[in-house]
Amino acid sequence: MKKQFFVVGAGLLFLAAVSSFSSNASGSADPADSLLFRTPKNFPAPVYNFQGNHLTEAGFKLGRKLFYDPILSSDKSISCANCHQQFASFAQLDHPVSHGVDDCLGTRNTPTLINLAWEKEFMWDGGVNHIEISSMNALTNPCEMANNLPEIVKRLKQSESYPALFKQVFQTDEINSQLFFKAITQFIGTLVSANSKYDQVIRHENGAKFTDPELSGYALFKTNCAACHSEPLFTDQSYRNKGLDLKSDDAGRDSITHLASDHGKFRVPTLRNVEVSSPYMHDGRFNTLEEVLEHYNSGVHNAPNLDPLLKQNGHLGISLNKQQQSQLIAFLKTLTDRQFLNNDLFKEPK
Repeated sequence: MKKQFFVVGAGLLFLAAVSSFSSNASGSADPADSLLFRTPKNFPAPVYNFQGNHLTEAGFKLGRKLFYDPILSSDKSISCANCHQQFASFAQLDHPVSHGVDDCLGTRNTPTLINLAWEKEFMWDGGVNHIEISSMNALTNPCEMANNLPEIVKRLKQSESYPALFKQVFQTDEINSQLFFKAITQFIGTLVSANSKYDQVIRHENGAKFTDPELSGYALFKTNCAACHSEPLFTDQSYRNKGLDLKSDDAGRDSITHLASDHGKFRVPTLRNVEVSSPYMHDGRFNTLEEVLEHYNSGVHNAPNLDPLLKQNGHLGISLNKQQQSQLIAFLKTLTDRQFLNNDLFKEPK
């Protein structure tokens, strides 16, 4: 039998169907001890479960306020949301690479912020290994928000609203960088996207069924793509060289491991909401899914450490004709979660 749960406070309504979300695999209470976060029943257990950072409605709202507040950038001109736009699955639709203060352009595409609680490492190169500090780079990068933690904490302490909000959430008069990161995480950690057409088909909900092109595309996906973009997260969280260049100008994973074998390897991104999160690749070089698939079909370079899956039987890439590419794209569009993209809870607070 389907159930519904409600959390009502300060005029904020949280509504979800337990038919789509469940407690952890053991059947015990959800580790977050909150109705703000639930593990979708077709998902594995999360890596991050808010232990040590008790998730509350007040904490969620504080994190959301911080996420949308330009006070965090050096010149107070941009917020996290400038580069992480909800309608683009919290990626950045209008720039191939990050666009920071003083119109500075970075070197890498803004990644989508969804299902982060299931991630073990963050950034294109995996340079961060904990969700609570995953925003550090954007905050301090001179070509993004160009600020520093002491200055951010100082501003929050001196603001009219934040001291009371932090006290309400953390029961202390103190504001420090640790509490700041915990607050941000109470928002970004709840950005769970798991109600696409694909999810409804897999969970046998609402009579959802794939069309013939979508079903054909799903078969092609499982044969050609699933080894890297494994279900249900649609990433295996590995780092791979996709043959974008013979030698990448960006060292990628090599910048963290300092291994030549990792040069030009980048994190496999999730394909959830990929329809709306263009441009694609670590440098945003492709604007459309058609361009991406044509790269794999005919544009793969034989880099020294090209992923073995892209070099099989003496052939580079993944051969798909135009009809097959169209079918595959039809399936990829079933990963679009319109409910998530339009969820009022994640929008900028009024």
